[in-house]
Amino acid sequence: MAPLACSILVTGSNRGIGLELIQQLVEMADPPEHIFATCRAPAGPKGKTLNDLASKHSNIHVIQLEVEDQSSVKAAASMVGSLLHGKGLNLLINNAGVNSYATLETVEQQEMLSAFNTNVVGPILVVKAFLPLLKKAAQESATKEMSCQRAAIINLTSKLASIGRGFEVMKGPMYPYRASKAALNMVTACFALELKEEGILSTLIHPGWVKTDMGTEQAPVTVQDSVRGILNVLANLSAASNGAFLDWEGNTLPW
Repeated sequence: MAPLACSILVTGSNRGIGLELIQQLVEMADPPEHIFATCRAPAGPKGKTLNDLASKHSNIHVIQLEVEDQSSVKAAASMVGSLLHGKGLNLLINNAGVNSYATLETVEQQEMLSAFNTNVVGPILVVKAFLPLLKKAAQESATKEMSCQRAAIINLTSKLASIGRGFEVMKGPMYPYRASKAALNMVTACFALELKEEGILSTLIHPGWVKTDMGTEQAPVTVQDSVRGILNVLANLSAASNGAFLDWEGNTLPW
């Protein structure tokens, strides 16, 4: 079985879904040659588990990347480029994000701006910085079919951003979170349109309501099951998935 991708980068990989992605990727029967595990403060206490994992697997590269800081993003892209030794980056997973339960009565301007900065502007900056490496991977791929093996951008979103079905999950308005993830959905649709001719796939995935620090213990889905589902979906993406809004089980969600 061919690897999901030769090189994969995950943002926000020091906890929750991001950390589990790194753990399951490295445990694959045919793991990626390069796994770039990025997070805000890898040298801090929150990066310990990730660094311990990297110490046991030479294909995991822990890299500092703060999605809200353009200089940090550019520095990370430069480091990844040097570690790839002239090759491209096949798969970029924008996982880093922030949550908010703010209502109309409690929401503040800064909370809205912060959510958009992390959940929307951050992924745009990351894709912009890594686009040359994604293009290189797409151009040099042996296959011309769209897939994660060739070149892909995966943005982790939420069903809560779906105007059609988002309130089935939770009734609370969650203004910053819902609005910023809905904006991320539109950004991904724009990626899909603009990068299609480059052979770069762009897809949205809702990971489910997951038992993480963000999802809380009330969530019905374990992080292990969510990530197993996500990786299975990623392995089956094609040109038909470009610009799609999917969940962790591969179901199409309404906008």
